[in-house]
Amino acid sequence: MANIHLETFGKGKPIVLVHGWAMHTGIWREFAKQLAQNYRVTCIDLPGHGRSGKIDPFTLELISAELVHAVPEQSCCWLGWSLGASVVLDIADRYPERVSSLVLLAGNPLYTQTEQWPGMDVSLLDDFADHLNKNCQATLLRFLSLQVNGLPNRKVLLTALKASVFECDAPDENTLQGGLKILKEADLRRVLSALTIPVSVILGSLDTLVPVAVGQEMQQLLPTLTLNIIDRAGHVPFLSHSRETLAIISRFMDEQCS
Repeated sequence: MANIHLETFGKGKPIVLVHGWAMHTGIWREFAKQLAQNYRVTCIDLPGHGRSGKIDPFTLELISAELVHAVPEQSCCWLGWSLGASVVLDIADRYPERVSSLVLLAGNPLYTQTEQWPGMDVSLLDDFADHLNKNCQATLLRFLSLQVNGLPNRKVLLTALKASVFECDAPDENTLQGGLKILKEADLRRVLSALTIPVSVILGSLDTLVPVAVGQEMQQLLPTLTLNIIDRAGHVPFLSHSRETLAIISRFMDEQCS
């Protein structure tokens, strides 16, 4: 097993935060501390990200096994942001006894767009993959800027994103390419539709990576899920609209059985 880095704050009902592609726990440490005023919050670095050891290959099956092994709680709420949403859906599928509820934050069970499903243009993911081996840092910076496109406080958010992300070395190319492969190929719609646990979906109305229209499609798959749309938010609502995001998560956590 890889050495998986955890940071835990607070006391109360447990919730585990799983970050997105090329990121690490530093991206939401301040947000986690605010959430930890009422809950036991564990931030976890994906394998090969931040301070966690690498795995090869970087696949959902191996990622899920590593994270479940690293988290001490027997059953808890798992919150996944972006790529992390794919990870927590996979964990709920493979290890249902470890998941009491899910929060999908700016996530999509199928990230690539089809005629019937809203998502990202696959050519964008291909472009990221092509440019990683040429200039990794420039590719990551471009990805960060996409997350705040169209937001009024874009420059401030981008500065905060850069400071958090570059606190640690970037993942190696194999890990980054593995993450892009998951985003490009993983289809977790069947998993979502089969869930019997409480699920909360949080989307930003201005998200350029996860179109807000996917929310209604997800509700069609799982009518019991709670859909929350944050007005004027992009792909990082926990940074741009932290108060609204905290309120949604807290309400959801408080509605669950102790």
